[in-house]
Amino acid sequence: MEDLRESSMRFFSDQNLCYADIVSPSEVRARIEVTVLNFLRILTAPAPAISDLSLISRDSSNSRVSEGLLTQVSWIFLSHSFCTRSLMRANTAKAFIRVWKVMEMCFRILVQEKRVTQRELFYKLLCDSPDYFTSQLQVNRTIQDVVALLRCSRFSLGIMASSRGLVAGRLLLQEPNQEVVDCSACGSSGHPISGDLSLLEKLVLKTDARYIIVVEKHAIFQRLAEDCIFNQIPSILITARGYPDIATRFLLHRLSRAFPHLPILALVDWNPAGLAILCTFKYGSIGMGLEAYRYACNVKWMGLRGDDLQLISEQSMVPLKQRDLQIAKSLMSSEILQVNYPAPHNLGPFHFSLTTSKKVEPIFWKIVNIVQTGIWQETYREELAVMVERGQRVEIEALYFHGYDYLGKYIAKKIVQANYI
Repeated sequence: MEDLRESSMRFFSDQNLCYADIVSPSEVRARIEVTVLNFLRILTAPAPAISDLSLISRDSSNSRVSEGLLTQVSWIFLSHSFCTRSLMRANTAKAFIRVWKVMEMCFRILVQEKRVTQRELFYKLLCDSPDYFTSQLQVNRTIQDVVALLRCSRFSLGIMASSRGLVAGRLLLQEPNQEVVDCSACGSSGHPISGDLSLLEKLVLKTDARYIIVVEKHAIFQRLAEDCIFNQIPSILITARGYPDIATRFLLHRLSRAFPHLPILALVDWNPAGLAILCTFKYGSIGMGLEAYRYACNVKWMGLRGDDLQLISEQSMVPLKQRDLQIAKSLMSSEILQVNYPAPHNLGPFHFSLTTSKKVEPIFWKIVNIVQTGIWQETYREELAVMVERGQRVEIEALYFHGYDYLGKYIAKKIVQANYI
């Protein structure tokens, strides 16, 4: 235990760590104990005080988008700015207490070697501390406060994802000591994705697919699975049934690692919410910026896009809602869609020659990847601007104007023409 305490002390003295570790339950408990000891030390000092809790800030001003070297995967990460939860300020006093309450609950969960969902944790806190927890949102935000304080993943705290996700198509998966599941034989319902991330990490995966298709909506997923589109287009279908949950993102990331040659293509509504869902799969989210690198994938936007509007009946185009405009404003101002091409002096000096080709190659591919990222961001911004300018949104179901079997033809044409960005 002393070794764990010492490593935790070193952890808290290093303020440059801006990601959440995956650590053992004993290490998490040690970090919580160190937090308590630091608090008590200051409280019992000759000049006693109630210390603030210093958390990595989770707002847009503290977020950046990485451009990986020799990789096409980019992700959101949080920089070195901190915020505090203080008992001495009226606007953060309850948030300060909530952090301690959730840490206490996580400590108990880890001692009992249990795992709970966020929903289960909410009801437990609602019963134990009704003065401080009145909504699921408060619990969710406080969990992220604890992640930002202890800098360990949510899963390491004993909190597992509540998965809504489904997978279907040309994928064989096998859990430890279980029979193989053929996802092409699961019907239109698909195979449910487990919320246990450690179990998802241990899955044995096999496929002969050539594409992975991420579908925003459950109804569209069911239509494609029922039509067995994966037999016409060798593919794996995956959906989070709306805004992506952690388990679905984790499985998609696992598939991208296991089968890096498979393009990942997204089919979402043509509206700001659809683009936000795509960007979450692709980059992660600011709220979970400390863990985004663990789930980010190189997702391409297949549809719906602006050049598909010619296929849509005017009657199927509906006005944007106020919520859509709020999402559009948030996306436009976020780091995700900011186009930042590299300045030449930031890339370092290099000279092309046969003798230096090995040194030049990484720099060259870095330039290529950064420029590609800039092109995607610029195209996404243009699409978003068109949505707002037209004041209209289009759902995937609008393609049924051409018949219920048209969706498969639409996807096939997109793939054949490599019409995705």
